[in-house]
Amino acid sequence: MTPEAGHSAIPLHGVRDQAVAALRRAGIPDPEVDADLLIGHVLKVGRGRVQALALAEVALAETDAAAVVELVSRRSRREPLQHITGRAPFRHLNLAVGPGVFVPRPETEQVTQFAIDALALVVVAPDDPDGPIAVDLGTGSGAIGLALATEVPYARVYAVENSPEALAWATRNADETRAENFSLVFADLAIALPELDGRVSVVVSNPPYIPMDCVPLDPEVWRYDPPVALYGGADGLEVIRLLSRTALRLLRRGGTLVLEHGEEQGAAIRQLLTADGWHAAATHRDYTGRDRATTAVR
Repeated sequence: MTPEAGHSAIPLHGVRDQAVAALRRAGIPDPEVDADLLIGHVLKVGRGRVQALALAEVALAETDAAAVVELVSRRSRREPLQHITGRAPFRHLNLAVGPGVFVPRPETEQVTQFAIDALALVVVAPDDPDGPIAVDLGTGSGAIGLALATEVPYARVYAVENSPEALAWATRNADETRAENFSLVFADLAIALPELDGRVSVVVSNPPYIPMDCVPLDPEVWRYDPPVALYGGADGLEVIRLLSRTALRLLRRGGTLVLEHGEEQGAAIRQLLTADGWHAAATHRDYTGRDRATTAVR
């Protein structure tokens, strides 16, 4: 991170200030955060270290400064930060992501917590050979399923994906995580895992739920996230209807369903689930006060 012999010294704080200004002009919501993360990606250090080096007036090699400028230019064109760095933090995981897979969002971390809490409360009979079983339907990068597998290590977790592009990323993340209690399954969500019918304790999903005629506000979403991971039919509930039927088949009596959804869909989803025979359907808010997840009991 210091200049090489024969190369010009460029103050890090100046590079950082210019990066923040460029990102702010481009409408990036948190320009300081993104600037630090992009600089840290080039220097292979964390955000706190970037700030410390800037305060210490450390100089960058010319090649590093040029690399930062290039990454800031890409981000200014609204390419997702996670595509640029190739990584997406999720709970305690650091997932590989890129074109072809939905980038996991912070709000999904809280949805995952509902599933973890439900799984941790499962009481299994001593002679039960299965132990607690969880299924993540439409796993994408593997974020929810891998979080369940690593945070509830005595449970068995199956993650189902029907997109070959997303499956490749989930496979990479599973290989990196090396959770022995995690299984990745390529299958249609409607017919997946028939061998687990009536044996599962928790089913969780972050399905596509945006109505077809709605365009997400953020360019990072509508330009780069795969449409199959975003749009859930005319009313946004098409995939959720399918998941309700699949989860009813998979779950044992008393098992829990956890669904992520849009902030205005809670009432419609509760009605849908209740009509399908679910009990105790309840909608929960995220940390910003928006309806984000609905749970129900088999």
